Amino acid sequence: MSSPLLEQLIDALRVLPGVGPKSAQRMAYHVLARERDGGQRLADSLARAVKEIDYCTQCRDFSETEVCSICSSASRDSHSLCVVETPSDRLAIEAATGYRGKYFVLHGKLSPLDGIGPGELGIDKLQDRMRSDEVVEVIIATNPTIEGEATAHYLASIAREIGIKATRLAYGVPLGGELEYIDRGTLSHAFGTRSELTEES
Repeated sequence: MSSPLLEQLIDALRVLPGVGPKSAQRMAYHVLARERDGGQRLADSLARAVKEIDYCTQCRDFSETEVCSICSSASRDSHSLCVVETPSDRLAIEAATGYRGKYFVLHGKLSPLDGIGPGELGIDKLQDRMRSDEVVEVIIATNPTIEGEATAHYLASIAREIGIKATRLAYGVPLGGELEYIDRGTLSHAFGTRSELTEES
């Protein structure tokens, strides 16, 4: 019978996306057999990250400080606010475009069947950001999935009510794509050719 600690390790590894029982077992055996030093570094880094990394109080991205470096930077354009689903999407836009505005991270998209509504996405905090005197344009960069499109239209309606411009990325990928997997050239072009969201869009 396997060690209880080994069973706990295998079960813990299954928290990672796409990792099933067999993959978790293979990872656990590899760490114990060949990468004990690396495993200890991983454990230390993971424990520290879980304890010390929280959410930026302004944009909801991951941050070790109350306000992240982008939100606190005087060199970023406060008139432009880009709304993304995940921190990975924010990173993809930073890497692929010359965007110098600020961000807001939803950490998901509207999905009533999964119990994800405006409250879970921090929409109240986003509305406060939109109502600030500085924001002129909200760039809605949710993924081109059914839920992402529904979220985009919901956010655009809020922006219109507040009286600010809402634009949407011009995607060069099929409906159902994910931002973090789009190549840099396509994402850069889509960002540069974004269009305004209207009630008829």
